[in-house]
Amino acid sequence: MTGQVRTVDGRVAGRRGQATRQKLLDCLSEMLGSSPYRDVKVIDVARKAGTSPATFYQYFPDVEGAVLEVADELAKEGTGLNELASGRSWVGKAGWQAAEELVDGFLDFWRRNDAILRVIDLGSAEGDKRFNKIRVKILSSFTNSLTDAVKELQGKGKVDKDVNPAAVAGSLVAMLAAVASHQKALTTGTGVKVGELRPNLALLVHLGVTGKKPTK
Repeated sequence: MTGQVRTVDGRVAGRRGQATRQKLLDCLSEMLGSSPYRDVKVIDVARKAGTSPATFYQYFPDVEGAVLEVADELAKEGTGLNELASGRSWVGKAGWQAAEELVDGFLDFWRRNDAILRVIDLGSAEGDKRFNKIRVKILSSFTNSLTDAVKELQGKGKVDKDVNPAAVAGSLVAMLAAVASHQKALTTGTGVKVGELRPNLALLVHLGVTGKKPTK
């Protein structure tokens, strides 16, 4: 954690206060992995962190406020997703490798942060602008990098000029996010194995970016 951390009443938290605040956020994140978001109570988070509800309220107005803090920290990490698409070659075998690594990296990010991402998706679906803003922040740099990749190929005459790079990139990212958040549902009762999702997603990404079947 960097920069000044303030309590709810505006006081600057000292080193011990910052550590307590971070412990509360860590415990909340852990609880979101095993309990529905709306079942998590302040007293339970405080107890897990070894402190009191009064201490919790020094740093957060309620559980939702703390969840938004966790989500905002994730949004900062999510900007690194752009590295999955930035500066990659999409020509020949390198293009297939780029598609595979992009899918692997995206699904890995989603798996590691599944608990808080589920809450962000829920808030966004319910029309909460705060959660929607965070979701956009997580995915925007990645989407922009993918857009640039399509534009670059288009500029070299390798992608049809009528293709809208931003629309293609946005659609691919939406697809990846949907699959990442519903992997269990996709594989239950369909006969599709989890391991089969990755190569087929990579195929769709490659087709979307380049308009061509990959060279493996």
